[in-house]
Amino acid sequence: MTTDKLVFVDLETTGANPAVDRITEIGVVEVDHSGEATHWSTLVNPEQPIPAFIQSLTGISNDMVRKAPTFAELATSLHERLEGALFIAHNARFDYGFLRNAFDQFGLSFKPDVLCTVKLSRALFPHERRHNLDTLVARHQLKADVRHRALADADLLWQLWQKLRSDLPSETFDAALRSLLQRPSLPSHLPTNAVDNISDTPGVYLFYGENELPLYVGKSVRLRQRVLSHFNADHKEYKEMRLSQQLHRIEVRETAGEIGALLLEARLIKDLQPVHNRLLRRQGDLCAWQLNENEQGHIVPVLTHASEQDFGRAERLFGLFSGKRKADAALRALAESHQLCLVQLGLERRSGPQKPCFNWQLKRCNGVCVGKESESFHRARLEAALAKLRIETWPYEGAIGLIEQGADRTDVHVVNNWCFLGTARSEDEVHDLLEQSPSRPAFDLDTYKILHRALANKQLPVRLLHRQHN
Repeated sequence: MTTDKLVFVDLETTGANPAVDRITEIGVVEVDHSGEATHWSTLVNPEQPIPAFIQSLTGISNDMVRKAPTFAELATSLHERLEGALFIAHNARFDYGFLRNAFDQFGLSFKPDVLCTVKLSRALFPHERRHNLDTLVARHQLKADVRHRALADADLLWQLWQKLRSDLPSETFDAALRSLLQRPSLPSHLPTNAVDNISDTPGVYLFYGENELPLYVGKSVRLRQRVLSHFNADHKEYKEMRLSQQLHRIEVRETAGEIGALLLEARLIKDLQPVHNRLLRRQGDLCAWQLNENEQGHIVPVLTHASEQDFGRAERLFGLFSGKRKADAALRALAESHQLCLVQLGLERRSGPQKPCFNWQLKRCNGVCVGKESESFHRARLEAALAKLRIETWPYEGAIGLIEQGADRTDVHVVNNWCFLGTARSEDEVHDLLEQSPSRPAFDLDTYKILHRALANKQLPVRLLHRQHN
């Protein structure tokens, strides 16, 4: 396999986040079709301070870059230097991501073919565990006078290329290149065949880091396309870059359709607590407002918790909320928008007999607290305000199966009291799920929303599995 032009590139930066950090040094070894190499490097003024630990690591100080050109001054000529070449770097997504972002700032499109020397080493030496640059220097006896400077590291990659070319059969080397350049750009810690067996079917994918640490759980109706989309972000988002750098293994679990994928994703996030699913992994102290009669005979909202009663069977529930603070805030917002009484709602203590609530003084209460509005009328307005937050009582006597038909499989999602018990593909599995389910499964907010939408919209056929006998 021949390539007309190669560029071996290394960058030094102020940090790891291309959204906020900047390039401090660029090193390029440019190799033409004849094998003639040209070395070029420059310091870059990042226009922001270099952190002390980065200065210690690279030896590049704030003083050194103060009079260096900015990237704006270098962008056009650097783009011309790199244009049309095979872009080669170690952990290439890092260097490519920084340059792509930097060029974007000046309207310069940068989409070269990219080769990562970490992946090249893995492909050629799959039995070796380590492929960092220091290890490759020792393994292949490269000449490293200095490390963590851009041109020196770029030259090491050029040395590595020549060494591999001379030591390995050309068919082996070229086959590895063809394979890597025809594949999606995968994170460096993944094996080259990591996505080969992922189909474009519905399901859930799981990303694991070092030592099987759960990193992220996602779902899609097209698994392969969605997984690959994580690796095509060009690191414009810091989260995607960090996820790629940490990723060591991908697992997929196929489902018959979207509902099964949504239910499985919600369960796995709660079970595995992946570090990059922060917004969905915890539901906190799940609670809701319930309309009850107090000692004075007034109907008032009382905060109740999923740990205290069966939310699937309870009546007159409104919410759901992940804690008391959010529940209070939601009720106060309703009071504001519907001119409800804070004292009547239990959100404010009366300062004295017949004293009005604070909202009455602001003309935001219709005056039930001072006899200007009847108790029954205030209650009717409260129930109308809460209507959109109403939690549906489970509409069946017992468990049901939601039947989801896929291209080559049929799944039965076993559900009871708005709780997902699991997915079965045979009658024996249905029976086992029903027998093994706890008497009161934990109520989950995300699962409730998925199931409520599926039933309300009649997205799947329903099969009654058994009836409860009192």
